[in-house]
Amino acid sequence: MDVLAHVSEATGVPADLLGGYLSVLTAASSTGRLPGRDAIEGLRALGTAAAERGVPMRSLTDACLLAWELTSRPADAPVLGAVRRAVAAYFDGYEEAQLQAIRQEDEARREFIGDLLQGRADRLAERAEHFGLRLAEAYVVAVARDVKPIADGDPLIRRIEQALIARFGSHNVLIAARDGLLVCVAPATLTAATGEFTHHVRGSLDAGWRVGIGRPHRGPGGVVTSFREASDAIGLGERLGLRPQVLKAADLLVFPVLLRDRDAIEDLVATVLNPLLHARGGPEPLLETLDAVFGAQGNQTAAARRLGISTRAVTYRLERIRRLTGFSPDDPTQRFTLETAVLGARLLGWPQDTGS
Repeated sequence: MDVLAHVSEATGVPADLLGGYLSVLTAASSTGRLPGRDAIEGLRALGTAAAERGVPMRSLTDACLLAWELTSRPADAPVLGAVRRAVAAYFDGYEEAQLQAIRQEDEARREFIGDLLQGRADRLAERAEHFGLRLAEAYVVAVARDVKPIADGDPLIRRIEQALIARFGSHNVLIAARDGLLVCVAPATLTAATGEFTHHVRGSLDAGWRVGIGRPHRGPGGVVTSFREASDAIGLGERLGLRPQVLKAADLLVFPVLLRDRDAIEDLVATVLNPLLHARGGPEPLLETLDAVFGAQGNQTAAARRLGISTRAVTYRLERIRRLTGFSPDDPTQRFTLETAVLGARLLGWPQDTGS
């Protein structure tokens, strides 16, 4: 077995990454000269290729030392063997210290993000500076929900974090898992960050994912508020059966307003929609028709396509709604009342969850 094959088998480093190095050793041994610029550039390219192929640096170093040992004079072999062992020991200590530092940093990061999103203020501003956050500024929080909860340690977290760091820098965004969600905290001035986050979520998760985006708020409490808004946006999307997978809290502000006065919205739903309970086939087809018409800005043809029925069927259903409730979607004031009542019905789970 030749030297190249032996070194490759012993260290796991592909042989094609070592040929240039052996040529350098051979030339230096015969001429006594250091390698020239072309040779160094060739080795640099091989180093890049090794990194791209996931070859560990310690394995590459060990291969170089072993090749040196195998091509040296017999009298030098014990010294070179000692050099290999010494360098391996250096690597062991260095890598263990690096892993320990990474573990400590990850733990500190998890604790900080947990405190930040829960609003615990123990040295929060001071700790935030370590992670590049200036809490006096406004921040936006985006959260992503998968079909199954996202936990700490999921490779998805590091993958998306690295993608965002590559674009925006290491001191501009925080990515973490919280309450089963993937969380992105970014400065409000970095307007492209939430879009980039969503782009990587879309490419990484299966169908059924959703992203919620909070509004920008200042200070540690602002991060908490934006996080809750983003999470609530996903919850509202589920309750209302909204089609968009990306939901912005700023677009959904009417719903928290409705929910603040539950008695009022229950009264509105009961007054306007209870007559639909007497419709043949129940109220759901009529509610779906109103949803589709409102979503199509009153365009009955578009609503019919969405529902998979004829335009005539949509017109017939709207007439039934007008006769039963006394409210017509064609009248601006009555349309607003009907639309608010339908939204309230979705929020309340009417009629199943109200006992009506």
